[in-house]
Amino acid sequence: MKHDHFTYRISWSPEDGEHVGLCAEFPSLSWLDKSPEGALAGIRRLVAEVVQEMTASGEKVPDPIADRSYSGIFKVRIPPAAHRTLVIQATEEGVSLNRLVSAKLCA
Repeated sequence: MKHDHFTYRISWSPEDGEHVGLCAEFPSLSWLDKSPEGALAGIRRLVAEVVQEMTASGEKVPDPIADRSYSGIFKVRIPPAAHRTLVIQATEEGVSLNRLVSAKLCA
């Protein structure tokens, strides 16, 4: 079932005083429950229902993040001064700019 591949997250909601279940592919959906297990079960059921409704009405269901292919390459635009600063830092550390920025992003 496609909805089993979606990215689910459970966190505590201080505002609601309950655990909230979320799905990254469906940011408008959430489920509150007293237990984290209940929040996960609830959001999974809700997503399954929404996927079923979308499929029945011919809407495109989002591809699960986990099932997508990633190249490992993305481009980011930064101000020229920040670019220069990063090049200097990379040079001083004896690493490539790519390795420096990758390390900063993954830290």
